[in-house]
Amino acid sequence: MKEGLKPGVQVEFRVVVDESMRPSFDGQVVHDVMSTVTMIYYMEKSGRKVILPFLDEGEEGAGLSVDIKHVGPAVLGQEVTFRALCTEVTETRVVCEVTAETAFNLVGKGVFTQAIFMKKDMDQRIAELEKKLEKEPRHH
Repeated sequence: MKEGLKPGVQVEFRVVVDESMRPSFDGQVVHDVMSTVTMIYYMEKSGRKVILPFLDEGEEGAGLSVDIKHVGPAVLGQEVTFRALCTEVTETRVVCEVTAETAFNLVGKGVFTQAIFMKKDMDQRIAELEKKLEKEPRHH
């Protein structure tokens, strides 16, 4: 990783809740609010934005763990601010506190940890799994 990524580095951006973000299961919309899945997606995205400027050539990051609480709603048309605050950096890990909030309430909070690794190592792991998959009988 490049120099400069340390606790205190922060990223912030805003998203407006739209119909595609609502929770739905088997085609049934549950509520006209931002779903937990959508909230976590943007929390992960905020953490990724923290590491991107600091990745070296050939280096990559991936989600390792997510510990999130969805504590309040964000309704259709409402703007949600997502923040990731770097709290810990090691050679192979970056930890961020992540939050989602509207002008009126906290929507979610938690911790997102990313693993940092060389792309070639991940490519090799993926190729090995794909070879194993080719040998497996197909399940329907």
